[in-house]
Amino acid sequence: MKYEPVIGLEVHAQIHTASKMFCACPVVEDTGDLAPNTYVCPVCTAMPGVLPVINRRAVEMAIMTGLALHCDVPPFTRFARKSYFYPDLPKGYQISQYTPVFPPLTVDGYLDIETEAGTKRIGVNRAHLEEDTGKLYHVSDASLVDFNRAGVPLLEIVSEPDMRSVEEVRAYATKLHAILVYLGVNSGDMEKGVMRFEANVSVRRVGSDALNPRHEIKNLNSFRAL
Repeated sequence: MKYEPVIGLEVHAQIHTASKMFCACPVVEDTGDLAPNTYVCPVCTAMPGVLPVINRRAVEMAIMTGLALHCDVPPFTRFARKSYFYPDLPKGYQISQYTPVFPPLTVDGYLDIETEAGTKRIGVNRAHLEEDTGKLYHVSDASLVDFNRAGVPLLEIVSEPDMRSVEEVRAYATKLHAILVYLGVNSGDMEKGVMRFEANVSVRRVGSDALNPRHEIKNLNSFRAL
């Protein structure tokens, strides 16, 4: 009896804009060179009474990426709160777009990849906007948080579970990386953490159409890690 892996990939790419997703704070890719909590304001640190204002350029870049991936652009979309608690998330929720009712910014696309086996089409479920979190730094007896990255625009691109090998995953990620850099949506500097991968992996019998319980492998920040 033979089994095969079933793999889908989530790509989190920082959008190359001048300011953050919902405020006017500047975006700096390599926040390690900055003093902690330098580029912050009441909006991205979730002070009471403040309201977000969407970054128009981030929306334009997300739609541009969706069109490059042959996605549809619905006439209506909506943001939602993804609630969870973590110290580097000052709001206590992340502003994102994926909800069961309202479509995200771009949906139902595809990306053709080339491997030694030939050409294969990988479905793109959606590409939606959200905001990045801050950074945690763990020292001997404490954890420190830096909100310079909090609120930076993120584009999450979610594939269908159409990949069956590591070679296909790398081909998909490499081509997507090239597209984002060509469009100017992302700088492509992987060592700065501007693009991160999450792989969803399950196993099934060859020839089966079942989607079995999957495991999510998070925070892969290089092609080698894939």
